Amino acid sequence: MNNSKFLDTENMAILCGGGNEDLSTQICDYLGVKKCNVDISKFADGEIHVQIFDTVRGKDVFIIQPTCSPVSDNLMTLLIIIDSLKRASAGRITAVIPYFGYARQEKKSRGREPITAKLVSNLIVTAGVDRVLALDFHTWALQGFFDIPVDHFLGSTLLADYFLDMGFKKNDIVVVSPDAGGVGRARNLAKKLKASLAIIDKRRQKPNESEVMNIIGDIEGKITILVDDMIDTAGTICNGAKVLKQNGAKRVFAAASHGVFSGPAAERLNQSVIEEVVVTNSIPVHRDIERIKVISIAPLFAKAIYNIHREKSLSQLFES
Repeated sequence: MNNSKFLDTENMAILCGGGNEDLSTQICDYLGVKKCNVDISKFADGEIHVQIFDTVRGKDVFIIQPTCSPVSDNLMTLLIIIDSLKRASAGRITAVIPYFGYARQEKKSRGREPITAKLVSNLIVTAGVDRVLALDFHTWALQGFFDIPVDHFLGSTLLADYFLDMGFKKNDIVVVSPDAGGVGRARNLAKKLKASLAIIDKRRQKPNESEVMNIIGDIEGKITILVDDMIDTAGTICNGAKVLKQNGAKRVFAAASHGVFSGPAAERLNQSVIEEVVVTNSIPVHRDIERIKVISIAPLFAKAIYNIHREKSLSQLFES
């Protein structure tokens, strides 16, 4: 689909910060516009340098940059691009952040800990961005960390469409939250699938490790879908899948908006009882994982950019 004839392409620009080139290309192809010509390089000591070659004066500019691994480099690149655009007299700057790094540090759990998610939000706003477009924050309250408009999409909409297309009967499906903190996300997906809900009660012993305790809900003989905002080292999702099988689940699927897949994630998932791992392409996809299914967010984000540029409502996009 080419929307270029409906867009004021003379008055807009789309930049990629290098965090996800494939997604940026897909979005531009969907809209029928060319990416702005940007050079991102490093000095010998690792300092990031940005030069924008195309004119952006007075334009509506969208920067596509997930702050995924290397997290600090991608974040710093985003901030430098925003500063470059401000100094080049861009009209409006929208940071399109499909994956928001540092989102897990959104509160103080112990003494003398930072709230890094708030710090990063402040940095982005102070750099000069006017609007943020994002997908599935780790905590939805992060929208309030920004003192500017935030358009926040939930991955459950895209994930629900995928599982609906598989033709499962709603009475056979149970959506499972891997912990108490993800109940809202699981409930949202269960509502869209008209499915039942279950919760895994666990206690985390130390970072990136968890101990499953028990299951709240009926999953015996059911098709279970473990859903989370991200899969990082995959310990939580694989332990949860194992316990679901041990308690009588017929089939186990895993779904998440963000496939972070750090460290032992690929090995754990490949050796797990999970039939299929469904993620979006919010960050570059880890190809070493077997049975992985990647859903593109490019059409959704392209439509959002289109509506923002034309000052149209995004309400329908949040639901469909």
